[in-house]
Amino acid sequence: MIGDPIRKIVIVGGGTAGWMAAAALSKVMGQFPGLAIELVESEAIGTVGVGEATIPQINLFNAMLGVDESEFVRETHATYKLGIEFVDWTRLGHRYVHPFGSYGPDMMGIEFHHHWLKGRSLGDSSELDEYSIAVAAGKAGKMAWPARDNPRSPLSKLAYAFQFDAGRYARYLRGRAERQGVKRTEGRITSVERDGESGFVTAVVLESGARVEGELFIDCSGFRALLIGQELGVPFTDWSEWLPCDRAVAIPCTLAGDRETLTRSTARPAGWQWRIPLQHRIGNGHVYCSQYMSEDEATGLLLANLDGEPLAEPNQLRFTAGRRARAWEKNVVALGLAGGFLEPLESTAIHLVQAAIARLLALFPSRAFGTREIERFNDETLRDYVDIRDFLLLHYNATKRDDSPFWDYCRNLAPPKGLAEKLAMFRSSGRIFREHNELFTETSWLSVLVGQGVEAGGYHPAADLLPDAETRKRLAHIREVVAQTAQQMPTQDQFLAANGSAIPADERRIA
Repeated sequence: MIGDPIRKIVIVGGGTAGWMAAAALSKVMGQFPGLAIELVESEAIGTVGVGEATIPQINLFNAMLGVDESEFVRETHATYKLGIEFVDWTRLGHRYVHPFGSYGPDMMGIEFHHHWLKGRSLGDSSELDEYSIAVAAGKAGKMAWPARDNPRSPLSKLAYAFQFDAGRYARYLRGRAERQGVKRTEGRITSVERDGESGFVTAVVLESGARVEGELFIDCSGFRALLIGQELGVPFTDWSEWLPCDRAVAIPCTLAGDRETLTRSTARPAGWQWRIPLQHRIGNGHVYCSQYMSEDEATGLLLANLDGEPLAEPNQLRFTAGRRARAWEKNVVALGLAGGFLEPLESTAIHLVQAAIARLLALFPSRAFGTREIERFNDETLRDYVDIRDFLLLHYNATKRDDSPFWDYCRNLAPPKGLAEKLAMFRSSGRIFREHNELFTETSWLSVLVGQGVEAGGYHPAADLLPDAETRKRLAHIREVVAQTAQQMPTQDQFLAANGSAIPADERRIA
C-alpha cells in the first residue's frame, strides 16, 4: 500500500445506491483494522425508488454479500425475471423479447444465429424468439433453476434476474449493513467542509450542527449530486440529443393481467411504459419526452393502461440523460443518480451502481488517492455509460414507426460511432462483436437488432458446412425441445412456493 490506509468512509444518502455501497463495503472491507463506515441520510428527503427491475449480474452482487436467495426474494417481495418484452417498438402490433441466456446451441464452431439466418434464407419463417428457453418460459410465466450441470438441456442456457420493491430492497440491505458494523446517522446536510489546500472534502455538517468527518466520501445523494456536483463542481454531460426522454410518471397498481416472468416495455407516442410485476403489486411508469407530450397527457395515458387499480398518487420525475464528466473527483466517488442517469429501458440502473462498487473495491485507495487509480475508475465508468447509452439508442433509432413526431426524430438520429459500427457490421454479414467485455453480450445485441427489424446482410460461411436439409431439421428440433422444456417447467407461483420465497397471501394486492 502506498500511503496511510483509509480510516473513515462516509456515504452521503441512502436509498438503493447508498445501502448497496454500505452493504458491499462493510462486507469486503469491514474487517480492515480501524476502518469505520457511516451513512448519512434524512428521512425528510425522499428517494426516487422506481427502479425495480434488474439484470442477471445482480446474482454476482448477492453472492458476494452472501445473500440467501429465498430470504432475499421473500423480503423484497421479488419475482423472477427472464428477460424484457418490447411491445410496439419496431412497429405497432409487433413484439419481441430480449432474453437472459442465449439462443440455441452453437454448431460447426460458430454462433447459433448464423444457422438461423441460413434457415431464413432457405425459407424457414421461424422467429428468433422460438430458440430461447427464456422467451418460451417467460411468456408462459414459468421458472426453474438453470441446469448448469447438463449442457444438453435448454435450461443450461437459462439466466435470470429479479424484479423487486426498491424500498424493501434498501431496507433489506440496510439491515445487513448495520449488522456488519455500518453506522447510520439521521440528518439533513446543510454544508460541506473542505481542506483549504487539496480541496478534499473533510466533513459534512448536519442541520443539528453535528459534523461527520471522513477521508473517503461516497455521494449517493441522487439527482442533487450534493458533493460531486454542487460542491466539487464536476460538470454534467448532457446526452439528451440521443436520448431525448426527460420526464417520467410512476404509479403502482394491484395485481392483474398476465403472469409473465418478464418486464414489459410498451412504446408510446412520445416514449414508453414499463410494467414490472412483483409478488404484491405491479410497478408501472411512463417515460416520455416533454417536447412532444405534456405531463397531463403522459399521466392520463399511463392511468388508462394499468392492469389493476392504482395504489398511490402518480409520482412525477424530471431528469436529463447523461453522466458526470468524472465519477471520482478528489476524495469523492459518485454512485447512482449522483453520477449520471440513463433511462431504465434495459434495467441497468442498479447494475451501474453494482459495477461502480466493484470497481471501487478493486481500486480502493489509500489516503494518498493515487491519480492512476482515479483515472482508471473514471475511464471505465465512462465506457460503461457509453456502451449502455448506445444499446438504449438502438431501440429508438432502429424502428419503422412513423406515427408521431417523436418517433420521426428518433428514427432519423445519426447514431454515435460505436453503435454505427455495430449496425454496419450486422448489416454487412450478420456478425456481432462484443467490445472490451462490455455489459451487453452478443446475444443481447442480436435480440434487439433482430427484434427492431435490422436485416443481416449474410451469415458465416461455416453455416453452409451443414447440408440445407440438416439445417432445417436441426432448427425444427431445437424449437421443439425448447417448447417442450418450457411446458414442463413450474409456474413462477409454484416455484416461489417450493423454494420458500412466496409472501403471505394477505400481502398480495389483487384487483
